[in-house]
Amino acid sequence: MFHELAESLRSRRRWHALFDLRLLEARVQLGLPPTGDTGDIAGAVRDALDERSLAACREVGWPLLDEGQVAAGWMYLRAAAEPADVAAKLAAIAAELVPGAAPVTHPAGVPAADPAGDPADDEQTAARLQEIVHVALWEGVDPALGIDLVIRLQGTCNAITAYEQAVSRLPARRQERAAAVLVRHLHGEVSRALRADLVSRSAAVPPPGDPDPLPPLLDALRAAGGADDPAIHVDVSHLQSVLRIARPAADPATIRTAWELAAYACRLPRDVVYPGEPPFEDVGQASRLFFGAQLGHDVGAAVAFFHRAATTARLEESGTLACDTLVLLLDRLGQPREALAALLARPAEGQMHSPLQASGALPSIVDLAGRSGGWNDLLAACRARGDEITFAAAVAARDHQSRYQG
Repeated sequence: MFHELAESLRSRRRWHALFDLRLLEARVQLGLPPTGDTGDIAGAVRDALDERSLAACREVGWPLLDEGQVAAGWMYLRAAAEPADVAAKLAAIAAELVPGAAPVTHPAGVPAADPAGDPADDEQTAARLQEIVHVALWEGVDPALGIDLVIRLQGTCNAITAYEQAVSRLPARRQERAAAVLVRHLHGEVSRALRADLVSRSAAVPPPGDPDPLPPLLDALRAAGGADDPAIHVDVSHLQSVLRIARPAADPATIRTAWELAAYACRLPRDVVYPGEPPFEDVGQASRLFFGAQLGHDVGAAVAFFHRAATTARLEESGTLACDTLVLLLDRLGQPREALAALLARPAEGQMHSPLQASGALPSIVDLAGRSGGWNDLLAACRARGDEITFAAAVAARDHQSRYQG
């Protein structure tokens, strides 16, 4: 009976009823009452019932996704499927609804959103896309896909707001691909606007690239008499927000794209720029140094700048962002001993954590000690601060290193 009813429900695509049937079938086969409270269940039976329930979730969840019923499918797959598998399915559905919307696995290849067209014209398509956005972005299944779709459906401003609300609270490694989507999208906005400006000036326009590099466009603008021109080619608040969002990114392509945006920001008139939090009071200049140093540009000047900013922040007790930025930069420059020293000099208590620390973007202090050989410095700092847990972790890591890596 159960088998024939399941086949009938499947053929009629009555997935919710099929799920209920599978639970009923599992209870009967495990010797439990078919309806009502199951009462106290032995551990092995409980485990078997849970496994049958998860199998039923997968049996009905995937077909629901295939039919485009994203919210309903996710309701079943939330606890029964790997998020990466669900993300792949969402990407395929999104690509059918909005050509080019599927995200890629590497930030360097995330396509800039194409503002042309309005995929939300059809109400059913719009509803499906909103369900994908909800699961991908707000449920955290694939933030990059969610941000990409928000850009396409609602624009840059809403995408930045959604990032701040949904993505910035995630670990830094999970933010990177979504940050890359925004960085590349805004880079595309600036390059298109610069090209249009050059055409309006009847100036020579450099050949395009993918991504379209900004430095040749900026050089062409200066050559066309735009060196002191106050023309603004992008919403300044969007630009500054994206430069902030890009800081945890470790992918070289994203870093380079952010550096080009920072170079553009440096040409903006002072009266349109919003002051940022130290050490990014001058967002364009500080961002240019931060991203540029990671690409090998002005490394000494960047390190000196963020050293001064960290010292000032400690003296003025103005937060930990300056110290954390210095630590992150030194670590990415391959200077673990200097990064360890900067992290040990960081205020230990009494100040609000910076977004870099809160997201886990900073390197582990124990890892820095291991890579730099600075065990004694770390252990001495732990003794001075009464930090028993880090002390124990450092001793254990040092012992592990000497046994298995030394």
